[in-house]
Amino acid sequence: MAAQAVYVFYFWVELSHLLAAAFGSQSDLQALVASMGYRSDFQITALNETIIMLVVLALIDVVMISNLLIMVIIGGYETFVSRMNLDNHPDQPEWLSHVNASVLKVKLATAIIGISSIHLLKTFINAANFDTKVLMWQTIIHITFLLSAIAIAFTDRLMGQARPDPSTDAH
Repeated sequence: MAAQAVYVFYFWVELSHLLAAAFGSQSDLQALVASMGYRSDFQITALNETIIMLVVLALIDVVMISNLLIMVIIGGYETFVSRMNLDNHPDQPEWLSHVNASVLKVKLATAIIGISSIHLLKTFINAANFDTKVLMWQTIIHITFLLSAIAIAFTDRLMGQARPDPSTDAH
């Protein structure tokens, strides 16, 4: 929960820097440029499309990681500790009603792929500031995440087919 609070704080700090920079604050613009590692051959004195895109992707990244934390906290508690009995509650996440360890693994793998995709997109947009090896390794790691998620989903599907269906039991 403390990590979630840190991500919420970070989101608001970055958003406030973006809004202030949009209204001309040079100190907030420089804070944004420094936080994303954006470098240029010239002094950046105003927001440009690339900086806005990188900041928005960073904000999306923070939201996706926060959602991943919520999924792990709530889904893990529901799966491994105790049912929360949120049936028919308006705030119950749709996926929570049918969550189990297998579903949670696939959802986590999918969320990690989404986060990795955003991170990789940020890197490619800012590619001039990264070494070719960094670009290559980030791509390889992302592909590894993809293959791992496919393997998890395939294994889960095989395990689901191997389990007998309790509704067809002839007892």
